[in-house]
Amino acid sequence: MFRFAPLLQLVGPIAHMNEYQNYLGLVFAILIFIGLDVVFFIMIKRSLPRGFVIGAEIALLLFWLFGLDIGVIVTSIALVSGCTLFFVANINENRTFIGNNMLNKVAKPRKRRARPESLFDREAMYHKVENAVITLSRKKTGVLITFQKKDLLSSVMKTGTPINAPVSSELLQTIFYPGTRLHDGAVIIIEDQIAAASVYFTPTTRPLTGKYGSRHRAAIGISEVSDAVTVIVSEETGRISIAYEGELQTVGPDTFYDTLLSYMSLEKQEDEE
Repeated sequence: MFRFAPLLQLVGPIAHMNEYQNYLGLVFAILIFIGLDVVFFIMIKRSLPRGFVIGAEIALLLFWLFGLDIGVIVTSIALVSGCTLFFVANINENRTFIGNNMLNKVAKPRKRRARPESLFDREAMYHKVENAVITLSRKKTGVLITFQKKDLLSSVMKTGTPINAPVSSELLQTIFYPGTRLHDGAVIIIEDQIAAASVYFTPTTRPLTGKYGSRHRAAIGISEVSDAVTVIVSEETGRISIAYEGELQTVGPDTFYDTLLSYMSLEKQEDEE
């Protein structure tokens, strides 16, 4: 019986668990495994088979506790290889996970859309604009209103004054009233918000047929570099026009709403090679 005693003698860290250093190593290893399990089984929907991951973790701990270095090396290689193959096989899903979750926690980028489009009534907003444009047209008050679509206008908005107020006919009429400090320049509307006023656009440099003022040239200029829709009211004639993709169309008060709605529904045409 006593000749088998050496075989029963404990070796490795488990034989010296009375030393606090070994407790620290064990706790550290367990925390690492818990972190891996959280990533595999909770944060990422698709994962390695749980039996493989948990089994490899338990085996690795046991091999380490009993000082079986070869077992530790083999199990570590199997676990690392399995994790690597998992990430490679699901690279697209993992990239989305990292981009949408981890990066957003570090620094949330500016949202392109302040809120879902379904949360506001597009037609009601266009009617408010229609009421303001027609009223100002009758008074021959200059107007320049630009609607952002897919192409962001963040860079040009820096030249103006932030407003960030809901669209209303009264507010638009107040902004373009000649006595206000914001009447000169464009108003930019994003969804149902007046994002900025007194914004200056780079006017078009191409020759135009007919007599056009600075507002019309600015409207055509922004339409040449973006898919924005811009409404113009001439302060000389009260004429209403809409600029889109470098073209200018004159519209009457009775057809303004339908024409605006049509332009806002159009998709930007790509240039054909």
